Amino acid sequence: MAKWTIKELQEIPPAFSLALNGLVAKLLFSRGLTNEKEIEQFIAPNYEKDSHSPFLFRDMDKVVERLKKARDQKEQVAIFGDYDADGITSSAIIKETFDNLGINSFVYIPNKHKEGYGINSDAIDMFKEKNVTLFITVDCGITSVAEVEKANALGMDVIITDHHHVPENVPKAFAIINPHQENCGYPFADLAGVGVAFKVVQAIFEKLMPEQIHLSRWMLDLVAIGTIADCVPLIGENRLFVKYGLIVLSKTRRVGLLELFTVGNIVIDENEIPDTKKVSFYIAPRINAAGRINHASLAYNLVVEKDVVYARDLALELEANNSERQKITEKIVDEVKVLADNAFKDKKFIFAISEHFSIGVVGLVAGKIVQKYNKPTAIFQKTEGVSKGSFRSIPQINIIETIGECKELLVKFGGHSQAAGVSVANENLDKFYEKMNQLINDKLEGIDISPEVRIDGQLKSSEIDFDLVDDLEKLKPFGQGNDEPIFVIRDLIVREKRTIGTGNKHIKLFLSPSDGSPKVFEAISFNGYDRYSKIAQNDCVDVACNIQKDEWNGNKRIQLMVVDVKISQMVG
Repeated sequence: MAKWTIKELQEIPPAFSLALNGLVAKLLFSRGLTNEKEIEQFIAPNYEKDSHSPFLFRDMDKVVERLKKARDQKEQVAIFGDYDADGITSSAIIKETFDNLGINSFVYIPNKHKEGYGINSDAIDMFKEKNVTLFITVDCGITSVAEVEKANALGMDVIITDHHHVPENVPKAFAIINPHQENCGYPFADLAGVGVAFKVVQAIFEKLMPEQIHLSRWMLDLVAIGTIADCVPLIGENRLFVKYGLIVLSKTRRVGLLELFTVGNIVIDENEIPDTKKVSFYIAPRINAAGRINHASLAYNLVVEKDVVYARDLALELEANNSERQKITEKIVDEVKVLADNAFKDKKFIFAISEHFSIGVVGLVAGKIVQKYNKPTAIFQKTEGVSKGSFRSIPQINIIETIGECKELLVKFGGHSQAAGVSVANENLDKFYEKMNQLINDKLEGIDISPEVRIDGQLKSSEIDFDLVDDLEKLKPFGQGNDEPIFVIRDLIVREKRTIGTGNKHIKLFLSPSDGSPKVFEAISFNGYDRYSKIAQNDCVDVACNIQKDEWNGNKRIQLMVVDVKISQMVG
């Protein structure tokens, strides 16, 4: 059972004059927004005023001048992308910008199954054959020391744009745009790969195409998708990009995305501006599915396609890939659960490896295992010579730093605090596991890692009304770093309980206050049948939930989205 950690909402100073529900103002104040300007900027960010100059990045001037030279001298330029949604969207906006600028360029996205992550030697050989004199990476490259050295030796300049952890030894590239590098100069470090790429786009338009700068704003649909998909904190400039990007996405002109929405039954239009959940659960997984199952070029081609007939074919193929991805993932998750329940039942670190685990889904599997067991998890595909795997972690463990303590045993590694990828020579697998296991055990010594529901505050049922819900919606877009608020409402009587949805996996509860108030709240728990099957009519419960507005056929109602339910301590 999850423990509940309930924050006390801080009182705001009497001098504050905020046009917000008092509870929402307290929530923002408790989240660290402690002056009116910060709160106003958070509620209504201004794209022009709140976007930082791209030239605050060290090397950005060099990048723009080098690209101008490439255009003027008609050089052949390669764009080296990554195979996930962040990399695909990054590649698309850089290519679109180069086309507008008049640079001869092509996009190269590696095959996840054959080439793995990051720059590789064979790709550089191919670039040389194509007379490439400059290539730019997006969402990768910061760990590719040997590969950049080879490119330099072959007469190529390399521009790296990346947002991943910066190692001690960085490639000797012509220029590096990465907000995590030392003395970078950029004030916001949490950009996704597509965010970093977009700063390059902004710099190009500002210096070389100022009369067309409006075109860059139409790229925010892809910036929003990549940013949400990569699970970076939705604060600061990320919040700005996503807030405006979701509006652009509702008006997108991209034929490929429109066909993706149609084939996937994803309702998005100017009257239905998507939220982050719609991108996270319906759009990003489909884009990622191409690289996981076959080749990410399918998703890239769909994103940039302008012919509606061809776009429909690509969308259908991508939908088939996504269905296949779901089946493969579910099968491997079931296998790993058996290991987790037995061999790793009493351990703090779950490690699973097999020849038949698909490298395309090991990250997904690791994420699902962490969700269920709340333990750092590594899932590996074992291949001849070198095995590759993905890590997902819990907040108490910075996984990329922990992996870094084992770097002498690794062929390659990279990632973030909560997600990382590694390549390990098979002869070092046992040593690597043993060292990681010991490190994680040491770091978690004496730390409670049981599942936790972090609750923003307690509400009385009388405080819940449409004014509150309307002001809560002003906090969108929600995501990591700006979680949708969770509130506890205590002492609610279960008036009715229903199972709903296909297979009766979901539960709907009709709840009313125990004080006799005539109010009735509908509470929905998706996939909650197993968890809450013992809750019965007339039980008195405490509900941890998100509070949302539901509209159907023109009727509005307040709906509680269940995060957790406990039997109340009150005797009902």
